[in-house]
Amino acid sequence: MKLSQQGLELIAHYEGIRLKPYRDCVGLWTVGIGHLIGDGRHLPPAWDRRFTLEEVYAILAKDVARFERGVERYCPVRLSQSCFDALVSFSFNLGLGVLQRSSVRQKINRGDIKGAAQSLLRYNKAGGKVVKGLTLRRQAEALRLQQ
Repeated sequence: MKLSQQGLELIAHYEGIRLKPYRDCVGLWTVGIGHLIGDGRHLPPAWDRRFTLEEVYAILAKDVARFERGVERYCPVRLSQSCFDALVSFSFNLGLGVLQRSSVRQKINRGDIKGAAQSLLRYNKAGGKVVKGLTLRRQAEALRLQQ
């Protein structure tokens, strides 16, 4: 499957669009629409510049493709488009390792969409603290999961 336009907009809305590198809420170097630069701890000199929107969306397309493949690999059940979009957004934000180990994945693969949506809501912390933006994002993803 491929991420829909609505899924792309969901990610862009919660990640935001930044044309210059910045440190995210846990201090990792990021640019564009949630693209982690290297390991996030150091900003390579080549990345210390302003990006164009075209560059940002090209980076996003490559990033999203990796998460689409990961969701298909870890959730090999039939998914609605909105459910797939929600899982790609979740994975994009937290990483495929989190999806792989999550109760969200276990419940999706058992067909328990409602339970998966409830589990999703628990992933709203960064640096051990509840983050309002993550709470709102998880709520939006949980709604899409159930559509």
